[in-house]
Amino acid sequence: MTVWNDFNDAEQQQTFDVIPKGTVAWVRMTIKPGGYNDPSQGWTGGWATRSDETGAIYLACEFVVLEGPFAKRKLWSNIGLYSPKGPTWTGMGRSFLRAMLNSARNVRPEDNSPQAAAARRIQGFHELEGIAFVAKIDIERDGRGDAKNIIKQAVEPGQPDYPPGAPPAAGAAARVAAPAATHVGPAAPTGRPTWAQ
Repeated sequence: MTVWNDFNDAEQQQTFDVIPKGTVAWVRMTIKPGGYNDPSQGWTGGWATRSDETGAIYLACEFVVLEGPFAKRKLWSNIGLYSPKGPTWTGMGRSFLRAMLNSARNVRPEDNSPQAAAARRIQGFHELEGIAFVAKIDIERDGRGDAKNIIKQAVEPGQPDYPPGAPPAAGAAARVAAPAATHVGPAAPTGRPTWAQ
């Protein structure tokens, strides 16, 4: 029996070196709500975050690797919605979200059919909570100069790195193909978001 104050039989702590740049993996995304709303933009439910320093608005996201040698590893990245400096950050965020929806819903980027168009629409950010998609992992330096993993790119169907078949079981429910006429996403969360449970 383990004694609470004797740590001789505890496992040695693991090292968490950064995941190699360019690693492709299924990930599940959750959003840490920042409480910012702008109904004129369709940003409701408090999912967005506004930076007090810069005025930028973004989704603060956590990504969990679902399979492979880095399973259960967590990464954090922001998805830009607005920057007072200009439209570049907004465009990058919109491009990422489009690719993420393509990846999650198995839609090729060049597909402009009504079904594909419906799959790229969401009714609110709540539909992105828990979504599983294929990501390409990158590395950047944090404020202290240490290397950290981030996600800047979603891998889309038809690209060489996009794996065949369905996502791992942990994310299978999040990969939903949109119906032909209208997109009906999951119901809005009725309690605490998954990251807070």
